[in-house]
Amino acid sequence: MPEGHTLHRLARLHQKRYGKRRVLVTSPQGRFPAAAVDGRTLARAEAYGKHLFHVYGPDAIVHVHLGLYGTFTESALPTALPVGQVRMRMVGETHWTDLRGPTRCEVLNRADQAELLSRLGPDPLRRDADPAVAYARIIRSRLPVAALLMDQKVLAGVGNVYRAELLFRHNVNPQLPGRSVAEALWTRMWTDLVALMKDGVRKGRIDTVRDEHLPHVTGRAPRVDRHGGEVYVYRRTDQPCLVCGTPVRKAELAARNLYWCPTCQA
Repeated sequence: MPEGHTLHRLARLHQKRYGKRRVLVTSPQGRFPAAAVDGRTLARAEAYGKHLFHVYGPDAIVHVHLGLYGTFTESALPTALPVGQVRMRMVGETHWTDLRGPTRCEVLNRADQAELLSRLGPDPLRRDADPAVAYARIIRSRLPVAALLMDQKVLAGVGNVYRAELLFRHNVNPQLPGRSVAEALWTRMWTDLVALMKDGVRKGRIDTVRDEHLPHVTGRAPRVDRHGGEVYVYRRTDQPCLVCGTPVRKAELAARNLYWCPTCQA
């Protein structure tokens, strides 16, 4: 599932290509009420956590949650015939965009959007994010901090990669109860998370390895993975930790794979 930086990149792209312009919207698949927004001007595109919003007006906000299988295809005009099950097609002055396989693609009004956002924790990529809100939820919980970081009601936009890498970078045991997370530690983690996710928006990939551990410095081979990016523990099961050499471990937590170094995160 795409993490928050991906949705913010999409919001920026769609704002650049369609923002403040009239957009033709159709649903070749027939499963999206395109008539509600077809031919209207896209006021803005924005993201909150793993949610994307195309705002056409207070009564028409297209909400997209990509889920595990949703993808956008972007191309310059002219348009091509739809391929596969296209849920939503947008056509602007210079580009067209197809959406396939999302978990959610629906039209909301402002009240609906507010209700949805009220269920989410702060998004580290938004200027209005308040880390104290997330910490208040963490410190009240006995659940492992690794589970809390993935809970969108606690923190919006963080997925498995950022979760694993953030805990490693701060030498935090994934099983540490939320109520045992010191406020000073959380402040350092939040600051680091904001920087990492902003870097992800700029690059379009997740890089979490500090300069001194990069391949060209240590002499190791660059990481080869479809997710891209240099990381410490994510999807590196049984490979040596880049810091101490201990084999990286994997376990399941809350139905998701968890990666950590048993030495650095003892």
